[in-house]
Amino acid sequence: MGEFIIKMPDVGEGVAEAELVEWHVKPGDPVREDMVIAAVMTDKATVEIPSPVNGTVIWLAGDIGDRIAVKAPLVRIETAGGAGEAPPVQISQALVAEPVKVEAARPAPAATAPPAPASLPAEKPLAAPSVRLFARESGVDLRQVQGSGPAGRILREDVEQFLVQGAAPVLVKGGSVKKTATEEIKLTGLRRRIAEKMVLSTSRIPHITYVEEVDMTALEELRATMNGDRREGHPKLTVLPFLMRALVKAIAAQPEVNATFDDDAGIITRHSAVHIGIATQTPAGLTVPVVRHAEARGIWDCASEMVRLAEAARSGTATRDELSGSTITISSLGPLGGIVSTPVINHPEVAIIGVNKIATRPIWDGTQFVPRKMMNLSSSFDHRIIDGWDAATFVQRIRTLLETPALIFIEG
Repeated sequence: MGEFIIKMPDVGEGVAEAELVEWHVKPGDPVREDMVIAAVMTDKATVEIPSPVNGTVIWLAGDIGDRIAVKAPLVRIETAGGAGEAPPVQISQALVAEPVKVEAARPAPAATAPPAPASLPAEKPLAAPSVRLFARESGVDLRQVQGSGPAGRILREDVEQFLVQGAAPVLVKGGSVKKTATEEIKLTGLRRRIAEKMVLSTSRIPHITYVEEVDMTALEELRATMNGDRREGHPKLTVLPFLMRALVKAIAAQPEVNATFDDDAGIITRHSAVHIGIATQTPAGLTVPVVRHAEARGIWDCASEMVRLAEAARSGTATRDELSGSTITISSLGPLGGIVSTPVINHPEVAIIGVNKIATRPIWDGTQFVPRKMMNLSSSFDHRIIDGWDAATFVQRIRTLLETPALIFIEG
């Protein structure tokens, strides 16, 4: 018998470590060649790690959420041959570029559930957030449940089995379940990346937020007309493609807003290309796919590309290039947009435009109140680079274009 060592591969240029986001095996599990044993995440991609040999897992490097250095031992596998060390795992560029949606196989639950242990284990049980919620609502302490999933992960079926054969939840008067459990959730994967990005932005960038009210009545009428006449295959227009084109025109007059700032080197880079990041909510968390060269796209082209990128981000198939390289970002919560927001700048950019919801309000036209469709733009700027006057001027340019949408289509 021998021992085979798989090391953390080099998953990208300049990447020194990667985070463990999924184990597909646990010690004692048999593995076969090319079987996926783990998934790791960097700032740029999620990568699946396959086994190059057949054998049995005897050691794993860490737990979900741990960071492992490149070239450090990741897995030890007992093999029928002699001891050895795996050559670096070859990760194709396509796999590195495309985040992989990882779902561990769910084995059948154990036939029987063991009785509650006399003392609870000190370590936090491994379970998905949905399972923790189910257990909490059922009055079950997960430390009393034995998991049947990979690496001892507790599945919903394990909790259900425990309720049938293990300890029953404590009932209080009226039949309600007494809830005393607490839950600790470790930040891992994309959620950890989002947290780190937010801390970086708010700790290094002095934000100034400027809010302006925009009369969207004319644009909403134009949008309804264009949607009614749209060609087959064209997506339904939202406000965002019009805002993207308005951004392009406003940036032409104030190029300092379409920039990135390397605060370590003290260098501002102004970009002639307008690469607009669109903050998009996905099942895994917030991502920012990038509509590249908005300056060279029309309304319909902007809309089609935005829809394509949003679908790729939500399905987990967006490439590294599609999720990086933005020069300015739009943040929108759609119909949940509220009245005012304070968007956080996407570091190292210097500006972000926040879209709030459209609401019909009575507006005084000089002689009477008339119903108008109004929307607030909540925009944040890096105050080291953009003065308050310039920030206000930039938003006022956008306001003028949105309130007189014909100007968006006029060249020059």
